Amino acid sequence: MDVDTRTLRYFVELAEQLNFTRAAERLFISQPSLSRRIRRLEEDLRTPLFERTGREVLLTPAGKAFLIAARQLISDWHAAQQTARAAGRSRALRVGFSASGAGPLATQAYAEFMRRQPSVRVEPKRFDWGGEVLALHEGWVDVAFVWLPARTIGLRTEIVSVEQRMVGLPAWHPLAEHDAVSIRDLAAEPIMWTRRAPREWVDWWAVNPRPDGSEPIWGPENDNVEEMLEHVASGAAICISPESMSANYGRADIAWRLITDIAPLRIALCTPAETSDPLIMTFAAVVRQLATNPTRTS
Repeated sequence: MDVDTRTLRYFVELAEQLNFTRAAERLFISQPSLSRRIRRLEEDLRTPLFERTGREVLLTPAGKAFLIAARQLISDWHAAQQTARAAGRSRALRVGFSASGAGPLATQAYAEFMRRQPSVRVEPKRFDWGGEVLALHEGWVDVAFVWLPARTIGLRTEIVSVEQRMVGLPAWHPLAEHDAVSIRDLAAEPIMWTRRAPREWVDWWAVNPRPDGSEPIWGPENDNVEEMLEHVASGAAICISPESMSANYGRADIAWRLITDIAPLRIALCTPAETSDPLIMTFAAVVRQLATNPTRTS
């Protein structure tokens, strides 16, 4: 039998969560898809890995034994990927991000890194809502700028930037006449959301629950930033986004206004926890230096 590393990672996540819904959300997949993968794995192994009793999910003795091996296999595969990339690429550093990523900090870091490493390409790779975390776990990128909260278990995480959160409104909206708003001002406004990110990520961006304990009014769903902004511009809903989006996605039909009374976004630079890749370490050092003092590089 052949089992890919994604199936192993799905098994490990379910073994850690012991809850299909929560595990599926953290894996950015549907619950039926996760159930099919686990069922197929059990069929291939010809033994049950989980005991499903009513609403409870437990590991069987075989599942507990397989969990140890699965974690080691995943670790070995990640190490093999790093070794192959370090030895064989020409080279390129692949940097994952969502939407506006880390804003100007990322752009400055790309330029400074290439100045220090002129033989290395930087390949920025954009993913939809939280997808950069999965890409880093799967080895599709070498490093990522991650919007927190996010599932960063198994990653080395360092906060490198903080941005205020802003509301995106249709330009004709009455609140657009104000320089800033409070979250209470947005109580009656439907808000954009997505199924492509974990629920805790969606709730944090929507400020759910609100300070008075109420739930936001959920507006249309979206799969990516372009869809989200089309809904906002048409007046179907509002969105809450970081400062850098107002610059990266400036549109005449959308007004961006500061929300004064909610926590800011923390942006982390994430790398594989066990990496010793010198290019990744150099890029991290560049980002760290720019984050500390953006006017100085060496």
